[in-house]
Amino acid sequence: MAPQIKYTKLFIDNEWVDSKSGKTFETRSPHDGSVIATVAEGDKADIDEAVKAARRAFHRNSEWRLMDASQRGRILTKFADLVDRDVEYLTKLESYDNGMVISIAQRFVGGVTKFIRYIASLADKIQGDTIPVDGDAFSYTLKQPVGVCGLILPWNVPILMFVNKVVTALATGCTVVVKPAEQTPLTALALAALLKEAGVPKGVVNIVNGYGETAGVALTHHPHVAKISFTGSAEVGKLIQQAAGSRNLKRVTLELGGKSPLIIMDDADLNIAVPFAANGVFAHQGQICIAASRLYVQSNIYDKFVEAAVNFAKGIKVGDPNDPTVHQGPQVEEEMMNKVLRYIEQGKKEGAKLLTGGKRIGNRGYYIEPTVFADVDDEMTIAKEEIFGPVQSILKFDTLEEVIDRANDTNYGLAAGIFTTNVNTALQFSKHVEAGVVWVNTYLYTGAQLPFGGFKDSGLGRENGMNCVDPYLEVKTVTVALPKKL
Repeated sequence: MAPQIKYTKLFIDNEWVDSKSGKTFETRSPHDGSVIATVAEGDKADIDEAVKAARRAFHRNSEWRLMDASQRGRILTKFADLVDRDVEYLTKLESYDNGMVISIAQRFVGGVTKFIRYIASLADKIQGDTIPVDGDAFSYTLKQPVGVCGLILPWNVPILMFVNKVVTALATGCTVVVKPAEQTPLTALALAALLKEAGVPKGVVNIVNGYGETAGVALTHHPHVAKISFTGSAEVGKLIQQAAGSRNLKRVTLELGGKSPLIIMDDADLNIAVPFAANGVFAHQGQICIAASRLYVQSNIYDKFVEAAVNFAKGIKVGDPNDPTVHQGPQVEEEMMNKVLRYIEQGKKEGAKLLTGGKRIGNRGYYIEPTVFADVDDEMTIAKEEIFGPVQSILKFDTLEEVIDRANDTNYGLAAGIFTTNVNTALQFSKHVEAGVVWVNTYLYTGAQLPFGGFKDSGLGRENGMNCVDPYLEVKTVTVALPKKL
């Protein structure tokens, strides 16, 4: 049964409002293409109103700025309790709007309160330093919130990205304007309602649904926005970085794409490596930035691994994301489905060997068969560009030194992994691979305590971990002259 759609308007100053233009847009089900809801479409005028509300909430005499840090933490902890209370509804809503299979949505949404509670616990742990200086002076630093933050969310894991950005900003005392992805606005609106219920004051959290070229551009260009945090493609990230410096020098955090290498050494246990490699690229239909989309297998075991990988892919059940026995659902929208299918055709054209999959399933919804290519070359398009779909490209290598160089020969550097029973091999790879996250004998392992972000074109800054609050803080140095005599 479809979940009830409770919120479709904009959320500004703790009120549900229509867009100033009166425009709306449709959000559609990836399962069958049907219209789920008609949602208010914000643009520059609505962004202006949201920023004004956020600025009022950030004023030095506002309820939010005068609130104890420990109270901010308690409000966020109550938010976690409310998410736990509504976890079943939020799980269904995430799956319905996004196409995420229900079993994965349960893990994401069910585990997201761990992230909320961890970040909430940092609210009253933000501390400055006392600094011994020469002369008759006393110096110390204050860490203070940067101000109004523009947070631009992706469509692939909306609830987790909302939490990573919004809760971190609120823990520091910032106020926010959130632009959800136009494909998946519904859970952001539901979470805004829970933050209000938890006790977040007026204007602290504002949600403006809309498109990147209108609402997103207005947010990144706005002179009263102090920071932008964006998760999405490298191409858009670069545009946002440029725009963020056009009116004022905004702080920018970018979590962008990847073309992550996963290395299978010939001493690896294939009973473990094959399922992890498959899950690394087929999970959530391949729509994850850390997908193991370049799979390097050592030549001695290449044929054996390929055979096992193909058999595993053929056993993946594709279908209705609400079916708890389904492993792979639809791509998020028709445009993304067609993009993935074009990559598959390009792989065939360039000489990669298609061993299974490669086609759309049916004509209802946006489903693609789990696809496995062998004999892939580093220079092929499917080995170089981020596909964001269920496409496993298997490449062959001979030595560790060779594969490290090949793994690093990319503009991306988000994640990497290796399966081996040799500790020295694992340590050498982990040291020399150019990636912000490295897994050994596992893949896709994440947690609130673990910093997440990339090298090179995969982004700037880190989310999660003890230092996740730092990008939302300014460091102020204070020096007080002391009397020369007591």
